[in-house]
Amino acid sequence: MTVDKYIRDIQDFPKEGILFKDITPLLIDPSARKECLDILVSTLRDKGINKVIGVESRGFFFGTLLAQELNAGFVPVRKPNKLPYDTIAASYALEYGTDTLEIHTDAIQKGDRVLIHDDVLATGGTAKAVCELVEQLGGIIVQCNFIMELTFLNGREKLAQKDIFAAIKY
Repeated sequence: MTVDKYIRDIQDFPKEGILFKDITPLLIDPSARKECLDILVSTLRDKGINKVIGVESRGFFFGTLLAQELNAGFVPVRKPNKLPYDTIAASYALEYGTDTLEIHTDAIQKGDRVLIHDDVLATGGTAKAVCELVEQLGGIIVQCNFIMELTFLNGREKLAQKDIFAAIKY
């Protein structure tokens, strides 16, 4: 089985000119989901990760599975005003606009070994913002982990000197 056959292309979403990579078929199929999880966790064993960040919202799906698999805590990073406790925020540019993400101020402790997970690495703005939040709280980023990477958007450039893993590359 190849995981990439469970990624569906949606033209002109969320706006004209964007080719959206939809992971819904991957989430629906238990065998494909398990294979993807195995691929994502394959480079993470014995790295001492104790916190997994899932980026709203598609990063939550595999983020929680990765946390369970690694026996680590799960930390949601969300859009503004969605978290109920004290937060810090970082803004970033998307390929189709700008946005802001927040994290609870007590979610990451100094020295925590953190995995950042999201569904896609595109321009790198989202992942860079999350890295800034983790580092501001004193966490150590072990890896930035993605289901897929859109290599033509050069997102890796914004994550210089970070260990990056993507199960699928386009």
